Amino acid sequence: MAGVVALQALAVTFFMLDAAADVAADGLSLHVAVETVAALGLLAGVVLGLLQLRGLLAAGRRKTAALAIAAGALSEVFEARAREWGLTPAEADVAIFALKGCEVAEIAELRNAAPGTVRAQLTRVYQKAGVNSRGALASLFLDELIIAPAPAAARRRIGLAAEN
Repeated sequence: MAGVVALQALAVTFFMLDAAADVAADGLSLHVAVETVAALGLLAGVVLGLLQLRGLLAAGRRKTAALAIAAGALSEVFEARAREWGLTPAEADVAIFALKGCEVAEIAELRNAAPGTVRAQLTRVYQKAGVNSRGALASLFLDELIIAPAPAAARRRIGLAAEN
């Protein structure tokens, strides 16, 4: 988008200079008047394009901030649940990897553990959480994040309205 706006700005400059040169050489004519109107229309497009680009960049920053808040919120929810369920540090690690989508073999490799150990730890995590699958475990966290909105201070920081 920035490239298009820059190209438009270059075209506006060319048309305005060309129109000024034509007026200086031949005076005002219908051709010069039409060329000037076209240049002004293009200038309006440049201004609107810059405003649109500015809005897109601001929206991108807000979304990035919202994602950081959500990631932090998920981390806080996970830590609270791990304590509530009485997960050992190893079980909490395995649960995090499982929530991130890692397979048993990947978790075992990441933790330098046997796959059977990881399966047993996942089974204990499911039992302590009161679920029977990885999807159900993930659902516990997702449900809590959807139900509990971000704190008002965090929402103000990223420019979200209080009622959203």
